[in-house]
Amino acid sequence: MTDSSTAQSTVIMRGVDNATLASSVRELMEFCHWHEIVAPGSTVVVKPNLCTAVPDKTAMSNTDPRIARAVCEVLLTRAAKVYVAESDGLRQTAWEAFDASGYRPLEELGVTLLDLSEAEQYELEMPSAKGKVKLPRILQTCDAFITLPVLKTHALTYFTGSIKNQWGCVPQYDRILLHRYLNPMLAELHGIFKPQLSIMDAIIAMEGRGPANGKPRRLDLLLASRDSVALDATAMRLVGLDPQRCEHLLLTSKLGLGNWRAETIEVDGQWKRYATQFEPAILDKAIATMDHMTRYRWFVKYMLEQNFVFYPVRAVVQMLRKVGVVEGG
Repeated sequence: MTDSSTAQSTVIMRGVDNATLASSVRELMEFCHWHEIVAPGSTVVVKPNLCTAVPDKTAMSNTDPRIARAVCEVLLTRAAKVYVAESDGLRQTAWEAFDASGYRPLEELGVTLLDLSEAEQYELEMPSAKGKVKLPRILQTCDAFITLPVLKTHALTYFTGSIKNQWGCVPQYDRILLHRYLNPMLAELHGIFKPQLSIMDAIIAMEGRGPANGKPRRLDLLLASRDSVALDATAMRLVGLDPQRCEHLLLTSKLGLGNWRAETIEVDGQWKRYATQFEPAILDKAIATMDHMTRYRWFVKYMLEQNFVFYPVRAVVQMLRKVGVVEGG
């Protein structure tokens, strides 16, 4: 696959600590010329990655609320309305994820937390999904869309970052039913939503069995770009992963939506200081089988949605991994 975009892309990366986080976010946004995409009086939607409401997993799975707060504080100096949005998932509502992740205090700034599964929707014919898909109206009408992903490995998509974060913009809680179309849908969704700025949380990243059950890796780092494809490709290279193994990244670039090749990306930051090697996620037989079965509504409804079924089965699979019956222990 080849890029159809030819302009050079730029990715900025900065180390952070608690004292410098807000100023670092501002520096990243200024570097990316955020004011060019946020006009005075505009409406902005910010999409963090809030994929779990399990308290002991939020720090390594979800976007740090301090990043969202710092982004919103900058935006509110220019925008009239800022929404922080997430959709319901199979195991939690967006409100449960907001609460578990410490996002409620954002309302004190005048930010509106929004459950995209409850918001107005419209239907769009998506060739990648071979049919119509409901999408949030606000992402069609807002003036700017900013995505705040977490740097993580992913058992199904190899990597999850800026592009994959838009999966959470599909408002149906059981969007797992669409997993058979996941990679091409991610590319098409990126072209529909067109996030103008991506700021990636790599303070606590994740390796191994991502996006929620992997191992936390503290990098104390933020990355940002106006080109989500370039940002994801750069983040992968930084942690020793191969962008060519990430199908949705290549598909998105093939649509002319960004650069993935290293020679088309300029990186501003201390590469040698933060470069490392992550353990990739393993698509073992258990995950592959479950993913295949997600195309069947009865399996999702009566197996995955039912805690009294899902958690005991998961415990057995984890035990089998530990003893080597299922690979990936």
